[in-house]
Amino acid sequence: MRVSRDRTRMHRGSRSPSGTPEGVRVSRDRTRMRRAPAASGKNSRGNRTATHPRRDASSTGSRRKRNITLCQAYYAFCLLWAVLGASAVPVHAQGAGPVTIARLRYDGGGDWYANPSSLPNLLAALRERTGIPTADREVSVRPADPTLRDYPFLYMTGHGNVRFTDEERRALRRHLLGGGFLHADDNYGMDRSFRREMGRLFPDRELVELPPDHPVFRAPYEFAAGPPKIHEHDGAPPQAFGIFHRGRLVVIYTYETDLGDGWEDPDVHDDPPELREKALRMGVNIFVFAMSQAVS
Repeated sequence: MRVSRDRTRMHRGSRSPSGTPEGVRVSRDRTRMRRAPAASGKNSRGNRTATHPRRDASSTGSRRKRNITLCQAYYAFCLLWAVLGASAVPVHAQGAGPVTIARLRYDGGGDWYANPSSLPNLLAALRERTGIPTADREVSVRPADPTLRDYPFLYMTGHGNVRFTDEERRALRRHLLGGGFLHADDNYGMDRSFRREMGRLFPDRELVELPPDHPVFRAPYEFAAGPPKIHEHDGAPPQAFGIFHRGRLVVIYTYETDLGDGWEDPDVHDDPPELREKALRMGVNIFVFAMSQAVS
């Protein structure tokens, strides 16, 4: 795995290299969800949902056995990533060293750099709870950067407008269809522009709501009701949406939950420990699921 060489500390309240974020707005967009590639149903709110069989809880075994399994999945994932990349785009996997998460940079005025302490804390949780060797910090990358090929797991967040160029859309789509994974977490205000960009990126696919029985909510931690509510925002229930390619989840979008705020240092938002724990557990689930589906 490629270790980040970027040791620049991002402090609370720091500004983007391009200046003050602009175009920040609260989105109340409730875009209707349509059919997923997999079999689908409807939830109580009428949104279409992708349906998946529940996992047998007895198959998880002890914590030690689970950690060994996750490590095995991690290394198998790295090998598979290299194979997938070689057949789709020239990919150089992160190797055998610590894995990191790549924070996706974008234009449009939104603060792609929000929650600077969040990803180091999530990487630490992954290392401590699963045994997966992780770097201390994330890296940042633009969609059209050639180094995007080195990072199977991408993350993006922000409060404002998201905009990709045509070149960036092509590169990001190629990356995701070639084996990559994107977790987008709405920090409050990027919903409308993110949905617009996903529509341009995947005009042939739809964001569909993931039901509470989707495997991403089942292991290593159980979330019987789906994603946890971390920050109030509009007071709406938390939701998770996905984009699928040939049955594989390539994008997960967490909305009205704000997991990244829950991953931050305790004194940033004064979240109670139990709320931060829920956020970290959900983050671990997403990362583990992104790997396990690649080797299943």
